[in-house]
Amino acid sequence: MPSYRDALCAFLASQEGGGWASLPVFAPGAAAERAAVAADADRAAGEVVAPAPGRFLAALALTPLEQVRVVILGQDPYPTPGHANGLAFSYVGPPPVPRSLVNIYKERAEDLGLAAPIDGDLSSWARQGVLLLNTALTVREGASKAGSHLALGWGAVTDAVIAAVSASRPHVVFLLWGAPAQAKRGLIDESRHLVLASPHPSPLSARRGFFGSKPFSRANARLVGKGEAPIAW
Repeated sequence: MPSYRDALCAFLASQEGGGWASLPVFAPGAAAERAAVAADADRAAGEVVAPAPGRFLAALALTPLEQVRVVILGQDPYPTPGHANGLAFSYVGPPPVPRSLVNIYKERAEDLGLAAPIDGDLSSWARQGVLLLNTALTVREGASKAGSHLALGWGAVTDAVIAAVSASRPHVVFLLWGAPAQAKRGLIDESRHLVLASPHPSPLSARRGFFGSKPFSRANARLVGKGEAPIAW
């Protein structure tokens, strides 16, 4: 299996110096490389780190900077073994779907009248310009290890990504789900972009305001109002 640093280098090479790779945070020796090296060190020390190196930059790979129209910001990847795939809240695997995603589908059903999909793959959203980003890009797998890489150094990377979207893209809708996501609100120019903040869709907090927040219809209303095509949620 390649290292996180190797996977980062391969991703940046695929960008040919443009897009996400143009951000200073991705320069050699900068925050992204330092965080990737720290993730490799954690794995070398015996921890199982998720998602796998080949997937930890999936959100940026599937949604180029110049195509971002919506940002869904979560906390960190699923720590349950086999659940994380590099796209915030997305899941590709056997049933059951993670509970946070179940709640996202419940709100989607209430908001748009759409039945829950049979799987948890959100890559179709990503390909329409929905950046499915976590504030940390890796996590240690295992019970009670959620948030274990929040202090690893990814915060500087995702801060730069959010700031770049705010600075370079027009009228983006930012869905900030949970306290760690909402802590990034100051990076967003709200004179140009719409911010929809709510509690995290986790079973621990979804009933405190995530349910009933109607993020999908409100995001589409904003996009349509700006002359953009709506997202096929």
